[in-house]
Amino acid sequence: MRNWIQKSLVIIVAFLTFGIISPTHILWENLLVDKVNQKSISTHSTQPSYTIELTDEQPNSFVEDTIIQAKEQSLLKFGSRIGPVITNEFDQIIFPKIQEAIEFTLFNLDDESLKTLVISEKPTGNNSEKMFHIYDSTSGYDIIRFHVRTDRKPQDGYFFNFHYHSASDQFFKHYQLGDIYWSKNMPPKWMS
Repeated sequence: MRNWIQKSLVIIVAFLTFGIISPTHILWENLLVDKVNQKSISTHSTQPSYTIELTDEQPNSFVEDTIIQAKEQSLLKFGSRIGPVITNEFDQIIFPKIQEAIEFTLFNLDDESLKTLVISEKPTGNNSEKMFHIYDSTSGYDIIRFHVRTDRKPQDGYFFNFHYHSASDQFFKHYQLGDIYWSKNMPPKWMS
């Protein structure tokens, strides 16, 4: 029951603050510390406890590793021509929202499901949208897909539209992460 309450709290904070307050660092660390403390307490008690099973890689560590890989794949997608122009704005505005979406999605999965998840290692180049996907390595099914699309707005110029799709709605809906302005000139192709 306590685990359900903790997960609900993180979800509520994420939704109510629209990503301004990311449920990371302190909150995650406190949740992990509480679970480790429960594990040590439950070994001396006969009552059932609500603990995670200690494995080689804790869910918190897995989420952090996934976020690091997500950043690497994003920068790889931008390439050497687009990257230097948009990286600062991406780091400040878009990536915190990507991090929040990853945390929200992975936090709702059980430990067994987390063990089979991997992040795709090859973003697509040219004009394709794919930045990276997080998928189940056993089934091959995607859990969440992160994309960036080049949009041309008449009289405004070119923008990069960052969004993601979720398996929770069969990838039907675009969940907007934000736009970054390029210029009035057509941007180079991805990974160039």
